Amino acid sequence: MKTKTFISDISGKSFPLTERISSKAIRGSILKYIQDANPTFNEQSYLANTELNIFREKYITDYLTQELGQLSTLEHKVIDSFQNHSILTDNIEDDDKTVLTFGQKIADKVATFGGSWTFILSFCSFLIIWILVNVYWFHNQGFDPYPYILLNLILSCIAALQAPVIMMSQNRQEEKDRMRAKNDYMINLKSELEIRMLHEKIDHLIMHQQEELLEIQKVQIDMMEDILQRVNQK
Repeated sequence: MKTKTFISDISGKSFPLTERISSKAIRGSILKYIQDANPTFNEQSYLANTELNIFREKYITDYLTQELGQLSTLEHKVIDSFQNHSILTDNIEDDDKTVLTFGQKIADKVATFGGSWTFILSFCSFLIIWILVNVYWFHNQGFDPYPYILLNLILSCIAALQAPVIMMSQNRQEEKDRMRAKNDYMINLKSELEIRMLHEKIDHLIMHQQEELLEIQKVQIDMMEDILQRVNQK
């Protein structure tokens, strides 16, 4: 069976009849956008659903440009994801798989160990043992007698080295937090666009159903009139 087609008033191309959409079923803002690009498009015109989706995507892009000004890389990523029907969380997982350098791994391990109870307890044990050995074992005449100058030097060196290493790890964590914030922004923006698109589609479905109901009512009225005519003739 040959598929029924129609000619789009936008492109002049042939499309399946199932894709035909009347201009009356298009949301006002989108219709105005289409008419700005195609002045001959009026209330009696038709276009394909594929063409309507293209206009919707262009409308959203222009809307973002007007609201946000120059689109950043993040907005372009969202629009590309929206148009390609891809998921942004896939990109987030890819970003988390970044290969760390040897120095970054060491910094993370030092920061993790330095902020744990294991480090606190082991370091306190080390200090107590150091003091006890020098005071009781060597009777305060050992390698580091009171006031423990060597111990103070060791502690100062550890603090001087540990602080920048921990800061390196914190900087990396802040970079991760910034990336997560960017990803959250992109997901929220895409959600807003998806909701807008859903509104468009729901409005289209409602108007399309109303048109179908009107057609059914017209057919029913014609049938009723035909029945009444037959009854009157009898």
